[in-house]
Amino acid sequence: MNELMTARSLTTRPVVTLGGDAVAHVKDTVCDAAAARITGFTLTGRGLLSGPLKEGLPWSAVYALGHDAVMVRGRRGLVSAAAMTAHQQTVRARVLGARVVTEAGTEVGTVLDVVVEGGTGGRVVGFRVAASRGFAPGPTRHRRRVYVPRGETLEVAGRALVLPGEAVRHVADDLSGFTALVCGVPGVRRGSLP
Repeated sequence: MNELMTARSLTTRPVVTLGGDAVAHVKDTVCDAAAARITGFTLTGRGLLSGPLKEGLPWSAVYALGHDAVMVRGRRGLVSAAAMTAHQQTVRARVLGARVVTEAGTEVGTVLDVVVEGGTGGRVVGFRVAASRGFAPGPTRHRRRVYVPRGETLEVAGRALVLPGEAVRHVADDLSGFTALVCGVPGVRRGSLP
């Protein structure tokens, strides 16, 4: 499996051609949550006062998603940002702040971020969630931030993500622990939500 990273960490990441030419910066990640895939990126200009570009970067034009940059073969792969986001919304608009519930209807918390696979994968592998300890109701509940795998099945119902019950039984407190959890590294201490 390639390196895991959060969608928010991709914001402002440079988009660079294989020849080394700077094209733009990532503004937001566009994904199809139900299909659990990145479908592209909206872009901003490279300058300090540059605004959003009318062009977007579809995932099909991405050569690789790396720790320091999004690599593309060239500028020819850019498309109209409006057309690219017509059927999918950005992570910020669609997924962040969405409720997370299990198939049994237990509310787990709200999505803080989306965990994606780098390299050539572009898969959504999990979520960073503000979860309430014990799912206790009321304003005094203690909120814990954890990483939850998406599980084998993932449904999107309005502004809620419906995860299999098994997915919320094993969580990690940080991204490195989540990487070990998703990759199935033996001996890793796995947390759980009640």
